[in-house]
Amino acid sequence: MRHLSAIAAAVALASASTAALADGSVNVYSARHYDSDQALYDAFTEETGIEVNVLQGESDQLIERIKREGEASPADVMITVDAGRLWRAEQEGIFAPVDSEVLNERLPESMRHPEGKWFGFSQRARMFFYNPDTIEPEQIATYESLADPALEGKICIRSSNNIYNQSLLASMIEHHGAEGAEEWAQGVANNLARDPEGGDRDQIKGVAAGECDVAVANSYYYARMLNSDDAAEREAAEAVEPLFPNQEDRGTHINVGGAGLVEGAPNHDNAVKFLEFLASDKAQHLFAIGNHEYPAVEGAEMDETLVSMGDFKKDDINVNVLGENNPEAVRIFDRVGWR
Repeated sequence: MRHLSAIAAAVALASASTAALADGSVNVYSARHYDSDQALYDAFTEETGIEVNVLQGESDQLIERIKREGEASPADVMITVDAGRLWRAEQEGIFAPVDSEVLNERLPESMRHPEGKWFGFSQRARMFFYNPDTIEPEQIATYESLADPALEGKICIRSSNNIYNQSLLASMIEHHGAEGAEEWAQGVANNLARDPEGGDRDQIKGVAAGECDVAVANSYYYARMLNSDDAAEREAAEAVEPLFPNQEDRGTHINVGGAGLVEGAPNHDNAVKFLEFLASDKAQHLFAIGNHEYPAVEGAEMDETLVSMGDFKKDDINVNVLGENNPEAVRIFDRVGWR
């Protein structure tokens, strides 16, 4: 695999002719910033002989880049994290539909755009981490419980600008309607232990430090902390208890890492092969062990740390709905004053 910096990749991809790329390459624009993804690209090249050229950047930057490049864009596949960002790319006309028996058979319906414009290949549970000395699990059995006045001053969670929280609220809109979701968001905002700050790991650290009693964070951050080379991170993770919400009803909210075929992809067939490879047993295992993510394919081998956390019921609404509800979620956050 040829893995380039954003600047070097931009020059290389822009200067390469379609003819030169057509036979043996696929050009991937990726908003995933994990060194472990190199193993995915290398495995694809080893299996197919197709070289993977990667340009990394933030999701919105990549969307704007593809739009500016227009019909001359060398992009074949765009990869990003969370349904909200996939939906934004779709709305900007970035993705072309793919009708693949492999993807339709291997990926559950909830992980596929209804028109095949993008597909989910990895999953993260948005779950709770709590102080077992101050919180009983029955107090926080559901997302809805976070709005209980009894938890006033006890919750750590990221900013409303965070796409993970936007998708969580989007799921509440789907399950409770906009009015019910706004009541919930207001209740959570009232229960914050501090102004939102930092990333998911900082929320877990807040519980370990006694700044709050319950944190909301993605499963893979917790798993990464447990396996960190930083002793302080391991200690913080070991000081909290994980909990999968809503196990008695709809299941735990899922964030998705996904990808789609770029409209006008110069290496169309290679791009489809790459997407299909991401749903293979080999790639699903690499997602799992490389970044502590849950595989999207049922029965695929899982990361040992996640296995140790136990099985859980997942909310199986189609992740496309989370994107569709994103604009309303953002408006609700603004109205309730969730910073």
